[in-house]
Amino acid sequence: MTLDDLLAEAVPPVCAILRGLKPEEALDMGAALIEAGIHIIEVPFNSPDPLKSIAAMQVEFGDRALIGGGTLLSVEAVESLHDVGGRIMVTPNTDPQVIARGAQLGLELLPGFMTPSEALAAVKAGARRIKLFPAARLGPAYVKAVKEVLPKYVGIWAVGGTGAGTIGEWLAAGCEGIGVGGALYRPGDTVAVVRERARELVAAWTAIKMC
Repeated sequence: MTLDDLLAEAVPPVCAILRGLKPEEALDMGAALIEAGIHIIEVPFNSPDPLKSIAAMQVEFGDRALIGGGTLLSVEAVESLHDVGGRIMVTPNTDPQVIARGAQLGLELLPGFMTPSEALAAVKAGARRIKLFPAARLGPAYVKAVKEVLPKYVGIWAVGGTGAGTIGEWLAAGCEGIGVGGALYRPGDTVAVVRERARELVAAWTAIKMC
């Protein structure tokens, strides 16, 4: 399953960022997100034993969701993600070597950028989608400006300060999707709380789509 496949099926363009997730929570949290309608799940590598969580969710939900890792900072991290079956690779920065290795391994790439130079470097290294981070500090107008110098095929995702209340602004600015972290999941949150927040996100996206 690819991100193109999911978007073609008109699933909400929302990546759940589960920073701090513990392996024993992974399957319950994954099930709650998918039940609510979110099918893109990222476990940052600065979470407890992230590879174990990613591997478990990939086995259980890999046919219904795109599971992968975030905060990947090295080629070795990319390779370990691939080894456990992760499918999407998210970084907070623009590292051409990391991006290129992910492309070689056939992973879905979502590297982070802030400046146009970083965005173009990520594209040159093999990315078709890039992540504006921290998005809220720059705003939707910044997305419109950056898109003017990027190839038309490049999709931008906004991450950092995003949520149900702002998804419409980002999509209107030209973003393909958003990643949501603290507004969706924080360590210690219950499955019920995360499920309800996920439903609110999906409802916000559905309302925009209907309009």
